[in-house]
Amino acid sequence: MLDATIGYISPDYLELYDAAFDREAILALRQERQAKLFEPQARQYHGAVKTIRDLQSDWSDFSGTVVKVGRADELSAEQQQRLHEALQVFCPWKKGPFDLFGITIDSEWRSDWKWARLLPHIHSLKDRKIADIGCHNGYFMFRMANEQPACVIGFEPVAKHFWNFQLIQNIVQQKTLTFELLGVEHMHFYPHFFDTIFCLGILYHHPDPIGLLSKMRQALAPHGEIIIDCQGIPSELPVALTPRKRYAQARGIWFLPSQSCLENWLARAGFTNIRCFFAEPLSVEEQRRTAWADVNSLQEFLNPDNPSLTIEGYPAPWRYYVIATRST
Repeated sequence: MLDATIGYISPDYLELYDAAFDREAILALRQERQAKLFEPQARQYHGAVKTIRDLQSDWSDFSGTVVKVGRADELSAEQQQRLHEALQVFCPWKKGPFDLFGITIDSEWRSDWKWARLLPHIHSLKDRKIADIGCHNGYFMFRMANEQPACVIGFEPVAKHFWNFQLIQNIVQQKTLTFELLGVEHMHFYPHFFDTIFCLGILYHHPDPIGLLSKMRQALAPHGEIIIDCQGIPSELPVALTPRKRYAQARGIWFLPSQSCLENWLARAGFTNIRCFFAEPLSVEEQRRTAWADVNSLQEFLNPDNPSLTIEGYPAPWRYYVIATRST
């Protein structure tokens, strides 16, 4: 089990809540997944976090577009240098933006745009138990913390993303935030527990989206709310694209639904009050190359002669944001 040798650990929600968790399964998976944090392929990320374990701050601001932690004048020149070197280890930064002790990290994705679209449409997060599926480095978790939830549990099986989150968590020590090295496929271990589930940018990476939606419905409390952000294709028909190999150069893409197809998935999984509140093409302003993510991005993944198509000739990506509830 993880302990304070890696930094700040939030109180364990398994002990805080008298809920019908499958504790045995969760604890077994924790032990298995946490061992992977110290394997050779994760060593550089663990090492980067250890080099700045001494940096902490009582100041943070999660209310704006940039997640801000610490002020520049709190660190010496030597500490600033160590911090900058540790942050560079996590390049490319995919989610953000962040400002850590005055170092601004402009990520590949403008995650703040997504949050600004979501927030006006969702139930207040105050005092709610929240799941952030595919939480990555925790950008959205920190934004959620600003809304005064009871707890936020981020689910993400990738060791790099754990250490990226832990680097920030060690500085700011948010007791309501917990990172679990689990995936969406484990949501049935949390029956009727969550008041709100965010599933942002996940469904199209899995071969059984309706099955996963059903598991998430099991994890929602009665009248709980799910918010889905899913990449898809434009079509008036309830259909999904299945690319043969890659889509916009990405591997692991299974089904890219139209809006009505996504809504039908939710209905087939038992959700009600299904409503799509955002449907637009993904723009090269929202996903792009930056100094902190110096990699090919959406601009390079589209057909240069016809940007309505991907480089493989498929329809270029749209984003669909859908909200639904579990009525019983």
